Amino acid sequence: MVGPKSKDRICLNPDCLDYRKRNAGNIIKKGFNAKGNQMFKCKTCGVRFPETKGTVFYNRHLTEEQIIRICKLLVEKNGVRAIERIMEIHRDTVSNVIEDLARHAREVTDYLITNVGLTQIQVDEMWSFVKKNKRKLSKEMRDLIDMVIAGSTQL
Repeated sequence: MVGPKSKDRICLNPDCLDYRKRNAGNIIKKGFNAKGNQMFKCKTCGVRFPETKGTVFYNRHLTEEQIIRICKLLVEKNGVRAIERIMEIHRDTVSNVIEDLARHAREVTDYLITNVGLTQIQVDEMWSFVKKNKRKLSKEMRDLIDMVIAGSTQL
């Protein structure tokens, strides 16, 4: 999985003094887990976590490619049972992925409304604009959008 660099990582431990603090210098790389995901460690609280923590990919038996394919099939207006047949994955698993995607989308939207001060209409317009113009954006802006979509709601 390609995500933000370690300097852009945040500690997701609510008990940590550096919880969700960006660029605090507390996150270091700490090897790989059994699935091959990069592990990180918070120097403040000592908690280790994989690069997928806080994303829809975290703690899943599905591959990143399978989850992305479920998203693409969903965008193409396929139902849960159709995705189940196409992917040969149980519908409960498909439903769980969709629920996590919806939860993450709500969290990002709530962050933009609460912390950035946008209205619901502005957020809807922003996502429509981003979807339409993503190819025209600078590399830095595309990376920032990918980081937000991937799980870090800290802007």
